[in-house]
Amino acid sequence: MIVQTVLHILIVSQLLYLLNLIATNLSSTVFIFYALRNMILTYFTEKSNLIQNYILSETHLPISILVPAYNEETTIIQSVTALLNIKFNEYEVIVINDGSGDATMEKLKNAFDLYPIEIPRRLSVSHRQINQIYHSYTFPHLVVVDKENGGKSDALNAGINLSKYPLFCSLDADTILNSDSILKAVLLFSQDGTTIATGGTIGILNGSTLDEQHRVHRSLPRKLIEKMQIIEYTRGFLAGRTFWATVNGLLIVSGAFGIFRKDIVIAINGYRHTIGEDLDLLIRMRRYCYLEKKPHRVSYLPDIMCWTQAPADYSSLLKQRNRWHRGLIETLYYNRSMLFNPRYGVIGMVTLPYYFLIEALNPLVTFLGVISIIILYLFGLINRDTILLFFMLEFAWGISLNILSFWLEIFIKHTFRTGETLRLILNGLVEPFYYKPLIKMEQLIASFTFMNTHWGDIRRHTMSQKDNSGTKENA
Repeated sequence: MIVQTVLHILIVSQLLYLLNLIATNLSSTVFIFYALRNMILTYFTEKSNLIQNYILSETHLPISILVPAYNEETTIIQSVTALLNIKFNEYEVIVINDGSGDATMEKLKNAFDLYPIEIPRRLSVSHRQINQIYHSYTFPHLVVVDKENGGKSDALNAGINLSKYPLFCSLDADTILNSDSILKAVLLFSQDGTTIATGGTIGILNGSTLDEQHRVHRSLPRKLIEKMQIIEYTRGFLAGRTFWATVNGLLIVSGAFGIFRKDIVIAINGYRHTIGEDLDLLIRMRRYCYLEKKPHRVSYLPDIMCWTQAPADYSSLLKQRNRWHRGLIETLYYNRSMLFNPRYGVIGMVTLPYYFLIEALNPLVTFLGVISIIILYLFGLINRDTILLFFMLEFAWGISLNILSFWLEIFIKHTFRTGETLRLILNGLVEPFYYKPLIKMEQLIASFTFMNTHWGDIRRHTMSQKDNSGTKENA
């Protein structure tokens, strides 16, 4: 009886693994082809010219750019300098020093000639105590806030209370923003009054250099682990988010770059203290709009909006992906009432079920499936043809998707040189055997530790015009 029960469990695990493989790869295939179609229509029709003409106009909603910073002494000056040189008519930059333990605040004071001020503070959303607010003699639209440490969400809430414009942009302190990114993103709010948030593609800065105008000159990084993340970003993030935005089912705008309507964010009491603040905020914004019967849309730009440093060592990478998966599970649990609920439209009936069944459960289903195949094969209950079937689905189909996803690189700016693209394609051949299992195992660990709210330390490199020497710790 026990043997039969174990056998049934193994067979069920194998079947679930098979269904999960098919669903995962099929959805990825749909995402990639849909993204290709979308980009072709954008770049080879008059839509591209219309966008460029509108960007050159001077009618735009003003925006507040919020930059939470914690121990960012290595990159903060370059990032803020780039922000102060963007192409936009009316904006403010609010840097929130979230109780850094390094020289972040001192460097800001010295580089931008800061002086203390007193300005009115709204208490629309809650946050930790603010110690001092500064303005710059050199850059009148720069505000720097020095506050007690409360985490990224808390820092963003402080920035929201101090901001004066109807839109705000959440931007990581170690990112480099393209000069026209704000213009392109704000365009979507002007074109469609129902837009409540928009995001864009995040480019990986590793291996690239900056010129004196803080423009990125893209090159392929040396480390294999960095190249694997470029493949992942193109296949998983660019293609998937382009598809979900098209069907108005987008649930995540990257914390590295996102623009939001401030009135909606204040209506839901701002950011919640969570390790997945970007996903959590947008789901709660959409839930609020559904409950209040407000027509709404979340948009996505396939263009690279900004550049960020991907983890360059295995420890940092695994900590980051562990946190991402814990954030996903926590957010799904917090918003579980929306799951399979027709009241929330495509979000409740399609997007959230996808994230729950395909994304959240995938590591566990994959682990049980692989274990069941090994055991059944060792006991002679499945043959080599079955093993070959799973191999084709897991690896051959995955490699094909990697190769196909590189066509997306053709239709976004800052593409690699031909030789670098070919090398990246070759690296994509080993991704299913090396990188993907590594990430899956870390996500499996995260599935059983999702109540842990620790962010983890991520090691990054100094951004330089000549090289990327030096490191820093970022929590």
